[in-house]
Formats: sequence, C-alpha cells, structure tokens
Amino acid sequence: MKQHADRVPPPVPEPLAHGVVDAHTHLDACGATEPEVLAQVLDRATQAGVTAMVTTADDLDSARWAAWAADSDPRVFAAVGLHPTRSNDLTDDARREIEALTALPRVVAVGESGMDDYWTTRREDCAPLAVQREAFAWHIDLAKRTGLPLVVHDRDAHDAILDVLSAEGAPPTTVFHCFSGGPELARRCADEGWYASLSGTATFRNANAADLRRAAAWMPAGLVLVETDAPFLTPHPYRGRPNEPYVVPHTVRALAELRDEPAERLAETSADNARRAFGLAEQPQPSRSVARESAE
Repeated sequence: MKQHADRVPPPVPEPLAHGVVDAHTHLDACGATEPEVLAQVLDRATQAGVTAMVTTADDLDSARWAAWAADSDPRVFAAVGLHPTRSNDLTDDARREIEALTALPRVVAVGESGMDDYWTTRREDCAPLAVQREAFAWHIDLAKRTGLPLVVHDRDAHDAILDVLSAEGAPPTTVFHCFSGGPELARRCADEGWYASLSGTATFRNANAADLRRAAAWMPAGLVLVETDAPFLTPHPYRGRPNEPYVVPHTVRALAELRDEPAERLAETSADNARRAFGLAEQPQPSRSVARESAE
C-alpha cells in the first residue's frame, strides 16, 4: 500500500556550509521519547547539517523529559515551562518543579510561555486568558530570577503579550518563538532587542501570511533565529507533512530567498544568534549518553 502523499516526510536536505541551529523543536512530540528513536531523529538532523537544537516543553512531563534529553546528547538543549493553554496546571508544586528543572545541566531557557487566544474558543480544556496572563507573569519572573532567556508563545495575542511584557518587564533575553506578527511587531521587537524565531509559517504562500512574510523579510539579521517547531509547521512546499529538526535547512533556504540573502549567510548568522541567545557554548557536556541509556 502506498503511503499517502501528505504523510511522506520531506527529503533530507543538503547541509548548509556552516551548519544551522534549530532554535525551537519538540522532540518528544516527534515521537523521540525512547532513546533509540531519539538517536535516529538526531542522526537525521546531523545528516542535514543541524548542529544543535532546543527541545521545548509544553507540560510538566515534557519538561522533565526535555531536561533528560538535553543531558543525554551534546546536540540537544532544553527549555522548560508550561504552554499557555496548560496554565491551569501551574500549581504550587508545578512551579517548584519547573524552577528546580531550570537548575539542571543544559536547560537553557524558560518556556514556552505566553498567551494564546486561538485555542480559548476551540478547546474546552484551554486555560482562560486571565489564567494565562498570571502564568506568563510567573514565567517572566522565573526567567529574570534564573538569568535564563524567556521563550514566548504568542498566538492571536500580540497586544496582550506586549502588555504583560511591559507591565512585568521583559527578561534581558526574550525570544518570540514562531514569530507570527507583522511589520509593526517586528519593529517593536527590534527596538527592544527581542529575537524573532522564524518557522515554516513564514514560508507559507497564503494571503494570511503576507504580513508575517513582510516582517520576516525586514527583521534585522542580528535578531533572527530559525526553528522548525517540529512536528508542526513544516515549511513550503512540504506543508502538512511530518516535521523534524532535519527539515530546518529547507526553512532557511526559503527564508533566505524571502530576505534576498544567501542561505549560507542566514544559516550562519541565525546559528550564531541562537548560540548567543541561549548561551549554548557555555553549557557543560551531557553527563550521560543516548547510546548508553539505550543499551541498559
């Protein structure tokens, strides 16, 4: 039986000359929770020239796993926190555990946290905006207390996000993951020195992506990161197919065309930005290995 076209993974791209960093992915959601599968996913990324990736939590189990994965392979780093739609789960116990996780080796960011007004009317279990706002403020405070970057989730909530960041005071390093705004938000980010992490959405060709594409084309090079948000948001022309970190060079090439610059330069610049934003070069080596865990 032939595999349906929309389930065929994108081809493994040719590596870019100086490699590239996937600034935001969800390795557990890619099905990589078992050591053997994680090794396969990471090896595909290496084959495509992806030198590092930040796997990001969306719930407490995911945060625990991300911290483990980051301490299991030198290509992986972790961000820990609760997705805004799950803000109802930010109990006192959850706060204590997330804060403890930020102290673990190779945990390089707090998040993803923020606000999401898309799912509030589409999922009964989505936390209401008032609860999201309180949880976002707590994550902002945690990032400032730990000195870690803040990874922001912003979906249909630009004004609310800016309002909370203004009220609470943004951490020194703030990353708008899967940047979804237009030129106005891009200018605000540039003025504040906030990073815009561009995903496959900036390569989409539909009318809804027009403002985002203008913003992505304008954003100063020193504030651009590139991400997959895998397993979601596979870039054009593979939209709808399974996504993994190995796909990020496809996104880089599409973004480079949009920005009218060489793909190799965008890959190198965005990778340097990711290393600086998350302090990747300052992290210790993993204390255990996927291979050893797999063999046990």
